[in-house]
Amino acid sequence: MSIRAPRKGENYELSVDLNSEYREKRKDAIKRTIASMTVGKDVSGLFPDVLKNMQTDDLEQKKLVYLYLMNYAKTQPELVILAVNTFVKDTDDPNPLVRALAIRTMGCLRAEKIIDYLCDPLQKCLRDENPYVRKTAALCVAKLYDLKPELVIDNGFLEQLHEMIADSNPMVVANTVAALTDIHIAATSQPGTSSSDPGVFVITTSILNKLLIALNECSEWGRVAILNALARYVAQDEKESEHICERVVPQFQHVNGSVVLAAVKVIMIHMRGVRREELTKQLVRKMAPPLVTLLSSPPEVQWVALRNINLLLQKRPDVLSNEMRVFFCKYNDPLYVKVEKLDIMVRLASENNVDALLSELKEYSSEVDVDFVRKSIKAIGQTAIKIESAAERCVNVLLDLISTRVSYVVQEAVVVMKDIFRKYPSTYEGIIPVLCSNLDELDEPEAKASLIWIIGEYANTIDNADELLGIFVDSFTEEAYPVQLQTLTAVVKLFLKKPDSSQGIVQKVLNTATKDCDSPDVRDRAYIYWRLLSMDPAAAKAVVLAHRPPISIPRTTVAPALLEELLGEVGSLASVYHKPAETFIGKGRVGADSVRKGGELSEDQFSTQKALQTVVAGQQAENLLDFDDGPGLEGQPSGLAATEVLSNTPAAANLLAGTSSNPLDDLVSIFGGGGSGGLSLAPSTFGGGGFGMPITPAPVTPASGYPASKPNVQSPPQQQDDLLGLF
Repeated sequence: MSIRAPRKGENYELSVDLNSEYREKRKDAIKRTIASMTVGKDVSGLFPDVLKNMQTDDLEQKKLVYLYLMNYAKTQPELVILAVNTFVKDTDDPNPLVRALAIRTMGCLRAEKIIDYLCDPLQKCLRDENPYVRKTAALCVAKLYDLKPELVIDNGFLEQLHEMIADSNPMVVANTVAALTDIHIAATSQPGTSSSDPGVFVITTSILNKLLIALNECSEWGRVAILNALARYVAQDEKESEHICERVVPQFQHVNGSVVLAAVKVIMIHMRGVRREELTKQLVRKMAPPLVTLLSSPPEVQWVALRNINLLLQKRPDVLSNEMRVFFCKYNDPLYVKVEKLDIMVRLASENNVDALLSELKEYSSEVDVDFVRKSIKAIGQTAIKIESAAERCVNVLLDLISTRVSYVVQEAVVVMKDIFRKYPSTYEGIIPVLCSNLDELDEPEAKASLIWIIGEYANTIDNADELLGIFVDSFTEEAYPVQLQTLTAVVKLFLKKPDSSQGIVQKVLNTATKDCDSPDVRDRAYIYWRLLSMDPAAAKAVVLAHRPPISIPRTTVAPALLEELLGEVGSLASVYHKPAETFIGKGRVGADSVRKGGELSEDQFSTQKALQTVVAGQQAENLLDFDDGPGLEGQPSGLAATEVLSNTPAAANLLAGTSSNPLDDLVSIFGGGGSGGLSLAPSTFGGGGFGMPITPAPVTPASGYPASKPNVQSPPQQQDDLLGLF
C-alpha cells in the first residue's frame, strides 16, 4: 500500500487541494502534481487522491489523471485495480476521444492485474463505429501481445486485425499494419517460430492491393508503416514488381524525409525483379531529385541522408552522376556532414567533373579545421588513384599544397604521395627531391614512414639516399614502431640496390634493431632480414624487392551480400551504421547487452582455440629460425586436428571450457600435461656478427639440475601440478 504523505510540505498541500470541494482547485492541484512528476519528484504518495479525480467530464483533467496513472501503475499495481471500473465505463462514453483515451491508457499501464479486464473493452473498441477509436485499439493489441501473447491469440484479436486491413479508413489500415508488423517481429524473434505461427504476418496479394490503395491517403507515419510492409513483400513475377514500383514512385515527392527513404527502400528492393532496362533507368533517374532535396534539411537529417546515399551509390553509382555540385561543402556544415560529403564526392568523381572537384578540394585544404583539411588532401589522393587521366593534375595540386610549408598539410600530402607512387610506380619520380627537401617538416610517424618508404623504393635514383636514411637510423630507438619497421625495410632495400656503399648502415640498423629495440615485431623482422642476407642474398632480393600489384580504391566499403541486406534496411539505424541490425540490437526481449556479451564469449573461445593452434604449430617446428627443408614430422596431426589432440589433456579441456580455476592450466595445456608426450621447443641464438658467417641455431642441451624425462613413469595425481612437472 502507498505511504500517506506527512502533514506538512508540498505533497501534503497537494493532497489537501486534490480533495478540495472546488473543481478548479482540484484541477490546478492535478496540474501541479504532474509538473512535480515531470521534474522527477516522487508524488506516488498522492495516488489515491489523484485516483478520486478520475471520474470527471472534463477531458483535460481526465488526460492528466491518465498520464499520472501510466507513470505510477508499476509502483502501485494493487491500487490500479480501483481504476478499472472507470476505464471500462469510459470505453462506453459517447465521446470517441474519451473512448480512445481509455483504451490507450489501459494498454499502456502494463500491470499484470489489469490485463484480464482489458479484453472486453478492447473487443468493443476494435469494432467501434469511429475510426479514431479503431486505430487506437489496433495499436493496443500489439501492446497486449507484448505482455501476454496467448491472451491475444485466444480472444481472436489477430483475426480481427487481419479483417481491419480492409477497413475503409486509411489511418486504421496503417495502424493495423504497424500493429501486425510489431507482433510479427516479436513472434519471429522467438526461437523455433514457424511460418504457420498465428503471430507471423504474411503479406498476400490481396493484402498488397489494400495497402497500395491506402498508401496515398495516410499520414506520413502511416505511409512509413505501409512502405516498410511493402518492402517485406516478395513479388510473384516481374509484372507485380513493376506495378509496386509505379505505385510507390509518387511518394518521392513527400515532404517528410522518412517517407522518401522508405519509398527508396521499396523501389531498390523491387527493382531487383524488374528486367526492363528502360524502366530501371527511369526509376533511377526519378530517385535523384528527392535525394538531392534531402540535402537542404537540418544537419542531422542531412547526415542520415548522406549515409544512405553512400550505400545507394555503392549499388547504383549512376543515381547521382550529374549532381556532384550539390555535395560541395558549405562553410557552416558540421564536420560529420563535410566528411560524408567528401566520401560521396570521391565516389561521384569522373573525367567530366574532376577539374571542378580538384579546385573545390584545393579550397578546402586552406580551411582552419585540421581534420577536414587532412581528409580533403586524402580525397585528392583517392581521386588520383581512381582516375588515371587526372593523376597528373592531382599531383600538381599536391605540390602546390606542399609549397605552403604548413606542417600538417605537408605531412598529409607526403602520405598521399606514397599511395600515388604505389599506384603509378616510376611515373612521378621527378617530385621526389621536393618531398625529400621537406624532411625537417615531418614529425608524425605516418608521414615519416611514408617518406622513408619512398626513399627505400627509389633508393637507386636518389644519390644521397644513405644520408637521408642515416638520419632515421641515428634516431632509430627514439622513433615510433611503424617508423622503425619502415626504416629497417628501406635500409635493406638500399643495401640490395647499392651493396657497396651501404654495408655499414645496414649492419648498424640490424644491430640496433636486434639488441636495443623494445618491439618484438621490429626485432623479428630484423632477425629475418639478417638471416636472409647472410644465407642467400638472391632470396632476400626476391622477398624484399618483390613486385607489388598497384593499389586501387574499392568500389564498395561493405561486402556485396551485406550491401544487399543493408539496402533492405534503408531509413533505419542499420543503413546509417552500415552494419547489420543484429550487431547492435538484440531481437525481441533480448537486449543489446546480451548480444554484446554473447559476442565477447564466442570471441574468447575462438581466441583460446587459436592460441592452442599456435602452440601446436610451435611444438611441431623444432626451431623457428631453421628454414632448411628437413623431413617433416611423420604422422603428427596439424591445424585443428592438433588442437583436438592437445585438448584431450585435462588442463587444456578446462581452459577451452572456461571452467579452469588453476592458474597453471595455461602452462599445462601448452606443454601437454607432462614431459612424456610433448615436443620441446629448442631455443636458438644468433651466432656470428658479419654477413659472411652463416647463422646457426645453438645445439639443445638439457639444463643442469633437471634429469631427462623418463617415459611410462606413473606419478600419483597432485592437486596442483608443479612447474618442474611441466618440462
